[in-house]
Amino acid sequence: MVVQLERFPTNPLLAPTTNWWECRAVFNAGVAQYQGKIHLLYRAVGQDGVSRFGLAVSHDGVSIAERTLTPMVEPGYNDPYERCGCEDPRITFLGGVYYVTYTAVSLYPRSSSKISSEAPWRTRVALLTTTDFKTFLRHGLVFSDDRDDKDAALFPEKVNGRYYIIHRRDLAMVLASSTDLHHWQEEGRILEPTHSGWQNDRVGVGAPPILTELGWLILYHGRDSQGVYRLGALVVDAHDPRRVVARLPEPLLDPREDYERMGVVANVVFTCGLAEVGADYLIYYGGADKVLAGARIAKATLLDALRRSSVTASGSNS
Repeated sequence: MVVQLERFPTNPLLAPTTNWWECRAVFNAGVAQYQGKIHLLYRAVGQDGVSRFGLAVSHDGVSIAERTLTPMVEPGYNDPYERCGCEDPRITFLGGVYYVTYTAVSLYPRSSSKISSEAPWRTRVALLTTTDFKTFLRHGLVFSDDRDDKDAALFPEKVNGRYYIIHRRDLAMVLASSTDLHHWQEEGRILEPTHSGWQNDRVGVGAPPILTELGWLILYHGRDSQGVYRLGALVVDAHDPRRVVARLPEPLLDPREDYERMGVVANVVFTCGLAEVGADYLIYYGGADKVLAGARIAKATLLDALRRSSVTASGSNS
């Protein structure tokens, strides 16, 4: 049986406004529960084409009760790695602090060989922290090397005395660990693109991991060779995050609605966060890189499907 997310009937939850800084797109929100409310730190694109972060708040997880009129986070315009924007925040509550990993965007220098072979955009993983969703403290780049990087999410607690983070390099989901959140050691790849099917071009983490009875639940995105983005789910071992123990063979969500198929980039569903509310997971996702939408699935339904999709030692679904 193929398991699918149930879209909110009120979708889209957030759309562009007439505000200059969010008039082109509002999507890809990091999610946190703070003071009994769901906080959505969303990516907004303005008339200048630059991405910033706005904030919306929901009391019930489905309807929006509050929304900022000005950006909560502006790019570091004097930062050579971030002067073109900040994108796709993911929020992890860790040790009493909300850690926001995001993609810092800039351009390669004119002398770089990257410009002749690829788009000139340079992406790096950067970090913010907050305790109140009013002020955000910048911590700069997460990784010290100079390789392109994005789609990063921290685990919400230590595993065997180490911090863990998932990020994307070479179109694959990669794991790294640290003892201090400053110096990172690569731990190998969790998931690579498949040879065919709905995730044969690239894969990247969606929401930060959540600990379940099966292990660490990870929602992720997969893109196929036609440029279509879908959402999937896998589980890594609770004590050894390098080991995938279950993975759904089919996507949880694929672009079908107009707001998912038509927008800034066609045929995209892309998540950066979820919330646990009662017996459900509420998943917030960008539709066609233009609007923010939501969907739900019962925890038991998703975990039962993953339990039936356990991965063998060879990496195939049983």
